[in-house]
Amino acid sequence: MQKSLHLDAYKCTGCLQCEMACSYEKEGAFNPAKSRIKVFTFHDLGRFSPYTCTQCSDAWCLHACPVEAITTNVTTGAKEVNETLCVGCKVCTISCPFGTINYNTDTHKVDKCDLCGGDPACAKACPTEAIVYIDAEQTGYNKMRKYAQFNLTQGE
Repeated sequence: MQKSLHLDAYKCTGCLQCEMACSYEKEGAFNPAKSRIKVFTFHDLGRFSPYTCTQCSDAWCLHACPVEAITTNVTTGAKEVNETLCVGCKVCTISCPFGTINYNTDTHKVDKCDLCGGDPACAKACPTEAIVYIDAEQTGYNKMRKYAQFNLTQGE
């Protein structure tokens, strides 16, 4: 069973526990700037929305990498950056339509969510379950696809 992160903006309070947990897990420091998950703030609405790599099935970042430093973990489905192979050219950051791959100025390599090897720290830390790690079939992908198809047939 493939699992993925399900992000529910309606449950997000903007506490940033996900960012703190991620940065500590990956960098050994509580530094949200180093987190692979971010919380976007809609100031005018008083709303928050967590976002991170969606682990695209046909990942543009993976195909764009000129040195093949991004591969798919067959167990988790995560698109992972091999730091040894990465040359820090940033082509993957440009190719990602969601902006979820970041250049790390300390390592001169790129960072992105790798689902913490199948045990995402962000999901464990989220107190409101705005981030949960569940069966990929339950994340709403098929629902979004049906909605998009419906809108296309309605001429929107």
